[in-house]
Parts: sequence; structure tokens; C-alpha cells
Amino acid sequence: MKIATSSIASISALLLLFVVINTAGAQQLSPWDLPDERLFVESKWKYTYTLHLESNTIIHKADNNYDYYLYFRYDNTYQQYLNGKFSRGTWQLDARTLHYSFQNADRFTIAQLSKNKLVLEFKQPNSRGTYQYHFVRVSSSEAPFVKPSNELPEVIVEAEQNVKKSKAEKKKGFWSWFRRKDKAEPNKPEPVYINIELVGGGYYGGIDPVLKDYIRIKTDGRLIQEFQTVRKGLMVNKKNIPREELEQFIEWVVKQRFFEMEKVYDCTDPVCFQRKTKKPTPVPLRLSITYGIKKKVVTVAIWGEDDRKTKYVDYPPQLDNIIDAIQRMASRMEDPLVKK
Repeated sequence: MKIATSSIASISALLLLFVVINTAGAQQLSPWDLPDERLFVESKWKYTYTLHLESNTIIHKADNNYDYYLYFRYDNTYQQYLNGKFSRGTWQLDARTLHYSFQNADRFTIAQLSKNKLVLEFKQPNSRGTYQYHFVRVSSSEAPFVKPSNELPEVIVEAEQNVKKSKAEKKKGFWSWFRRKDKAEPNKPEPVYINIELVGGGYYGGIDPVLKDYIRIKTDGRLIQEFQTVRKGLMVNKKNIPREELEQFIEWVVKQRFFEMEKVYDCTDPVCFQRKTKKPTPVPLRLSITYGIKKKVVTVAIWGEDDRKTKYVDYPPQLDNIIDAIQRMASRMEDPLVKK
């Protein structure tokens, strides 16, 4: 049977469109791709179903009789909840292998990863097949884990922004992508991707406790600061940082050896561990910086000094310099804080 060339082209386009729709938003990991560890830091996941890969058959689903949640903490410990019972352990990423213990397995391959979806893969040693465990991301209010007031605020590092499309843009749909490609300026190099996120830090307590202190600087220089307290509510500060200044700042960050720092700086002596439980309670600080292929998340259990001028955690002084520079960029007076 002969098929017209135009029909083949139409079928190919439809197949391509199907693939694009079904893979949007998830990081489909090929054997040479590495998952982004920043998506694990302070993330909570709910199990949804298990897929037998070879037969493409769902063999198990979460229901009222099977409830499983997983919480990856910044200090490489995890908590899990299974049918009313809590347990904990340690987790670690080694390329695409996630080390954490569940049932009779202690390592899984990461098959898919996004800010909303996680797929862990396990192959039976007796060659009975490959199984994929599907999870969706949940907030603290949806998970059974108790969140102390001094934990890191609910912020997803590298979170994508939801862009509202006009009706005209929606009508253009998939095919507008080709038109945008045609209009792109030839031989114009794309600027190196930059993303900076600073969250947490300080101490929880006082007359008006701070619930959120979050700064993000996007690659186009757009700075967004969210500051929320119990009494005053959420305050939002937005401004633009010139791209040239942002690039100079990143070059300076590299010279400060930020990308060579440890992932976690935590207590190493009894006095520091005791300070974690005293009021006002310290809030961990997390700084994430992306510069091209360089990616780093640094978390400090107790950042800076308390009211007694005591510094409890030993971390590089260059980190204070970087944080101070980010806060100074956010505190410029171009735009006043607007209450939301």
C-alpha cells in the first residue's frame, strides 16, 4: 500500500507533537544525563503508582490502604511515612543512582525528574523485570511530616514561572515554535544562564517572627524579593539588575570559590547543637547559584551570629561576602516594598 509523502509528513508531525506534549515539564534522563540535586533539597513526594516497564502495565496504585510519602532533607537525611509509620535514614546522589533504603532495595535509578514529578527505577537482580515508582511533589501542608517553625521556607529552587498565555498565543500553539526559530537572529550567542536564589537565615522569634525571606535573581536580571512576617504579612520587592553588573557579580562569585564550597555546613560541637533548640530558634540558610553548567547549593544550619555575637557554624567567610552582596542588591531603593 502506498502512502502519500504529505500524509507521512503529517503523521510524523503528529507523532512529534505527541512526544512534546507528553514529556513537557519533566526531565527525561538519558544514560548520560545527570539529575539536578537541587530539586531534592527540602523536597517532599507522594507515591502514586508502580509501572512494570517491559509490559507497560501499572501493577500497583496508592489508595486508602497504601499511603507513602518521602521527604529529602538538606542535610542528606530522609524521612518516610508508610501507612501510619515513620522511619528515617540517609540519602545520596551518585550520578543517576539515588541511594536510600526502601523495602528490600537500597539504590534506585532516577528515570525522570522535574519540580513536580519523580520516577525511580529498580531492576530485579533475578531479571524478572524493571519497575518504575512514580511520585508527585507535595507541599508541607499535604505531607504528614511535622515542619518546625525554624525550618527552611517552602521554596522550590529553580522553580519555573507560570506564564499566562493570551488567547492568540494559545491558538498559535505548537507550530509557533517553528516561526520563532525562523525569526531568531543568526550567529547571536545566547547569554550564559544565571540563576541566584537565597532563602532562609536568621532566627525565628521576637515580636514579629519572619516566616519567609527569599531573594531570586533571574538570568535577565529581574530580582524578586519576598519577605513575610506574622504581623505584616507578605511584602514583595521587584527590580532589575543590569545584565553587565550581574555578569560581573558572578565572575566575582567564582573568584570567591563558591562552587568549591561544601554542600552543607552544620554543627560540629555540643554547644552548636544545643543552640538549635533554644529560642529564638535559628533558621537554616540556603544559597543556590547557577552559572552555565556550574550549579551549587550551599546550606548553613546556623548562619551568622546570634544576639550574643556568637558564630556557631564554621563556614568560609567568603560566603558572608556573597550573601551580603545579594542582600545589598535587593535593598536598593528603586522600588518600595509593596504589600500583597
